[in-house]
Amino acid sequence: MNDETGLPLTPSQTVGPYFTLGLTPEKHESGLGPLITNEIRGEGEPITIHGKVFDGAGEPVNDAMLEIIQADGNGRLDAPGFTGFARAGTGDAVDNSYRFTTVKPGPLGKGEAPYICMIVFMRGMLLHTFTRIYFADEAANANDPVFIRLPEHRRESLLARHVESVDAVSYEFNVHMQGDRETVFFKLPHPIAD
Repeated sequence: MNDETGLPLTPSQTVGPYFTLGLTPEKHESGLGPLITNEIRGEGEPITIHGKVFDGAGEPVNDAMLEIIQADGNGRLDAPGFTGFARAGTGDAVDNSYRFTTVKPGPLGKGEAPYICMIVFMRGMLLHTFTRIYFADEAANANDPVFIRLPEHRRESLLARHVESVDAVSYEFNVHMQGDRETVFFKLPHPIAD
């Protein structure tokens, strides 16, 4: 395929093994320190969320990058001093897990369950993927307008489960990129689409 000048177009590429160098520099011991950490501080109950990203063969991915965006414990995205954004990579821990320290979000609106938006970046993918983390111990999930639209057998893939922990309330949330346990990913409109 050629462009209007007759020159061949550059073929599309997948994300290579180096994309995390600038985004998660502490993982690569660059000396730059973290630009964005895996912590969110604000009003609300302190929690940790940890888990792994699994590829289509069921193996833990050691170089995925995850970003979360969330409201504070009062359901506010615009609380003074609250960023609601964090980034973590897999592969920092021996077991290739990730970990976020944050606060449990409040619902954004009436009738909604609390949730955290997660964006997954990984080598081999042309575009990042979007999913949500709901909490298995929230009764409001039964009425959440997005959650209840999903087929019942697929909802499980969006639930973070409470696990015992000595330091804070802790939830486990694993992301499965493919296979029988594939996480539900959301297709969002592209901002530059026609």
